[in-house]
Amino acid sequence: MRLNQKELDMATVRFRWPMTLATAAAISLAISGCTVGPDYHEPHPATPEAWASPTTLPSNVPSTQASVPSTQPVASVQWWTNFNDPMLTRLVNQSVVTNLDVKQAEARIRQARAASGVASADLWPNIDSSASYSRSKSSGFDNSLNRNQPSNSLYRAGFDASWEIDVFGGTRRNVEAANADITAAIEDRRDVLVSLTAEVATSYLDLRSAQQRILIAKKNIALQRHNIDVTQKRFDAGFVSGLDVANAQAQLASTTSQIPPLEAAVRQSIYSLSVLLGQQPGTLVDELSSDASIPTTPPAVPIGLPSELLRRRPDIRRSEAQLHAATARVGSAVSDLYPKFSLTGSLGTESGKAKGLGNWDNRFWSVGPSVSWPIFDAGRIRSNVAVQNAVQEQAVLAYSKSVLTALQDVEFALTAYAKEQQHCEALTQTVIAYRRALDLATRLYNNGQTDFLNVIAAQGSLYGAEDSLVQSDRTVAANLVALYKALGGGWEEMSH
Repeated sequence: MRLNQKELDMATVRFRWPMTLATAAAISLAISGCTVGPDYHEPHPATPEAWASPTTLPSNVPSTQASVPSTQPVASVQWWTNFNDPMLTRLVNQSVVTNLDVKQAEARIRQARAASGVASADLWPNIDSSASYSRSKSSGFDNSLNRNQPSNSLYRAGFDASWEIDVFGGTRRNVEAANADITAAIEDRRDVLVSLTAEVATSYLDLRSAQQRILIAKKNIALQRHNIDVTQKRFDAGFVSGLDVANAQAQLASTTSQIPPLEAAVRQSIYSLSVLLGQQPGTLVDELSSDASIPTTPPAVPIGLPSELLRRRPDIRRSEAQLHAATARVGSAVSDLYPKFSLTGSLGTESGKAKGLGNWDNRFWSVGPSVSWPIFDAGRIRSNVAVQNAVQEQAVLAYSKSVLTALQDVEFALTAYAKEQQHCEALTQTVIAYRRALDLATRLYNNGQTDFLNVIAAQGSLYGAEDSLVQSDRTVAANLVALYKALGGGWEEMSH
């Protein structure tokens, strides 16, 4: 079978076009193995073998009344459940779903993934369709036709393709950096979760502490009102002077003045919790206004070893991903020093009439490679390489600092947690002693063996000690929350 000239031409174009692209693709794959710039290597910073802070209790603290940090592997992910407080657990779990900072972090992940798609698109050819119409007229007189030159119309439609072959890996470095940015965004969300869970727990502890301090104040107010009644009767009977009555009234007024600031603290804590849950400030007022005790700490706190911190802390992992991205961008900048190889082509039809666009005889096509290499740019490219090198150096230092900061956070929290437990135990003994002193002073006063100032002093000391003990209970729990946060806990089960 023989083909006519038209069929031969069509077959030739159809054959050459895909074969040319295939050949170019094969060549690009063969020569694109070269990737300039530094390769990223996972950092391995030195960490201490053990924690400097004590992980066992001192001998003067009863082990049955204190929570003991241990170097056992960190087992609990949702650490807030260790406080055995259903309300705290519900608030934290809800905040993870509804908090606005978490939602912003999730949006940043989507942004990073979309940016990675933009970078990856540069690895593929660009194909554009185009259509145009133009009308032109030449100047002058056509002597052969004895008239002016006629006007001409031109219809044109087709496809244009261009493909920059990633010979030296600049585009691949950009894709590598974009993927590292995704990892950094994911770790950023996890870090937001770590901070959020700790903040919710701390605000909840502030709430319960203020409520307990109000209860203690009200208990002392009731006792002081009783003292006023007793001293008033003794004054009426002529057993004491009016000074005892005045002192009793002053003590009551002083204690009563403590209530409004504590009630304000209760409301403020509720407002903070509401906003952390992504709700209006007053949403949780009815639910949280009822008094409840401060959550108790667990008997043991597994903290693991310092080396495990590098994998648990999302802020360290985020710094590592940022270092990876900065390293890849150095390679992208270096690739600009090398030539750029591109393959361009076009295919379409053109005619003086619109209906002629469908006639294959009016086809046109072109295909060919091109190369560009900057000769003079006043040092722009090399300056950009220097910029990216400096950024990468900053990322190295930022990573090192994040490791040191994480180790410091844990050491701070361990020390504060252990020492506050000793403080709390001492306050417990103080409250016991002041209760005995108040009982003795009251009996002596009723028997006329001492003056009322000793009773007032004993009551004031007991009230101050009880109030300090509640605050210390809150601080112990808050220091444990800080320890969990420093360990990077509270994100694994919720990071999807």
